[in-house]
Amino acid sequence: MSAEPLSRPRIVTAAIDLIEREGADAISMRRIAADLGVGVMSLYNHVPNKAALLDAVAETVLSGIEFADDPDADWTDRVRMQARAFRQIAHHYPRCTMVVVSRQLQSTAGLLPVERALATLRSAGFDGEEAVRILRMFIAYIVGSLLREVGVTPTFAPVHHAEVDIANVDPVLFPQTNALAAELGHCDHESEFEFGMELLVQAIAVHRQRRKR
Repeated sequence: MSAEPLSRPRIVTAAIDLIEREGADAISMRRIAADLGVGVMSLYNHVPNKAALLDAVAETVLSGIEFADDPDADWTDRVRMQARAFRQIAHHYPRCTMVVVSRQLQSTAGLLPVERALATLRSAGFDGEEAVRILRMFIAYIVGSLLREVGVTPTFAPVHHAEVDIANVDPVLFPQTNALAAELGHCDHESEFEFGMELLVQAIAVHRQRRKR
């Protein structure tokens, strides 16, 4: 038995640690109790059930986002800052971020990043439907980038920067793949994220100008 008093924050921290080690499927009230060295029934004095625990994990992760928003900056720069802030926390808690995007949070911690992003987009002149669509697109892009980084990796997006084995690529059937094997076999995640984000921001800016016309 641990000498440290059982509390909701301690339970949530144990859940975050377990998810980062083994994934969200490993979460159960019994497993958390075992990791903490307490009786399973004692958890229910602080967290009513597994769903509430996963919500608490998501809220805790989101509350760690450090926004450096500048209301006087151009909206495109504000979007970039917010995307980078979300990516930073997602990079720190990659598996818990999958929990974040799977929950429908109604708490202040859960809604604050959404509110900031929507407010930025609305101030740029996008209507409500467009702002929601753009927000969802950025979340999809950030999560997709994260999946590539942490190992759920599509072909030719390696995690360990190993080069593609061109000995196994038929240059007749796949001339472009063969020619670009070195490029396909290397992935600088930071620069890849910035490149993709810039494409998204510029495409949104063009869409905004077309609407004005």
